[in-house]
Amino acid sequence: MRVGSFVLAAQFPGQGQGEALHRAVRTAEVAEEAGLDAVWLAEHHFVPYGTCPSAVTLAALLLGRTRRLRVGTAVSVLPTVHPVALGEQAALLHVTSGGRFSLGVGRGGPWVDLEVFGTGLDAYEHGFPESLDLLMRWLREPSVGASGERFAFREVPVVPRPSEALTEVSGPEVVVACTSPASVRLAAERGLPMLLGMHVGDEEKAEMVALWRRFAEASGRPGDEIRDAGHVSAGVCQIADRRTDAAEALLKAMPGWLRQGLGAHVTVDGRARRMRDPLAYTELLCGLHPVGTPRLCADRLAATSERTGISRFALLVEGSGDLAATEENVRRLGAEVLPHLG
Repeated sequence: MRVGSFVLAAQFPGQGQGEALHRAVRTAEVAEEAGLDAVWLAEHHFVPYGTCPSAVTLAALLLGRTRRLRVGTAVSVLPTVHPVALGEQAALLHVTSGGRFSLGVGRGGPWVDLEVFGTGLDAYEHGFPESLDLLMRWLREPSVGASGERFAFREVPVVPRPSEALTEVSGPEVVVACTSPASVRLAAERGLPMLLGMHVGDEEKAEMVALWRRFAEASGRPGDEIRDAGHVSAGVCQIADRRTDAAEALLKAMPGWLRQGLGAHVTVDGRARRMRDPLAYTELLCGLHPVGTPRLCADRLAATSERTGISRFALLVEGSGDLAATEENVRRLGAEVLPHLG
């Protein structure tokens, strides 16, 4: 089992953006010290829900600050960037880090980001498969050209080539954020592992893994690729000597952050959107994920792995909103939870 932290660089009420980003960097540094496997970095634009607008840029900084830790994006929003530009950045990080970079990609949402970056709503609603396929070709082939609906250009060499990294794999790992059967099928047909969100529980994640396997088998993916797919389960982790104390730390801080952060999203086309009740959502997360004593947290992770078949976790550890408490949470995760997981 491989356990990592999930870092949003969340801006809690009353905090500055620099404070949120500093906590994000420290979370990664402490994660390496504590023996965690990875840190996964979220990307958001124009909202305090997360103050990191470029997960690959922050990943570059953290790869330079660490020596062992795997650093991944969770996720880079593909409809707002050119897939070749993202592919070049991913290849650069793969080569220069010795293969410690993972590229998570997703569709994002119908936000004003699509207007600001000039890609338009169609990139979100219809363009994701074409962008993903072009990105994968860039990361796997020596030269690439395109003649699709959105991207058309003459063949050009891939520089730097991901295969020139001194690693056992020819390019960076690519993980796809999946929230629907359509996205599960998209990932499965390409043999790409899924990142499953923290808003769903074990039963739904197990169903999505089973669906991924059926789609992968139907599309003729190799058996070992299907068996060894490294899906990632996102969740929340808060450790305390008593479960009530762990839950209280999240219930005091997270609803205000969720209300402020999620409420700031603006749709690109004025469509109505329904926001979760922040308090109810926090209570849901406390019930789904490892929130409580170290033993309870270990048991929750082991149970999720057994029920879903997922062995990799990206755990939000900054839910208290406090730097010192976040660092302590990460250290306890490494010292008091990981030893129970083997």
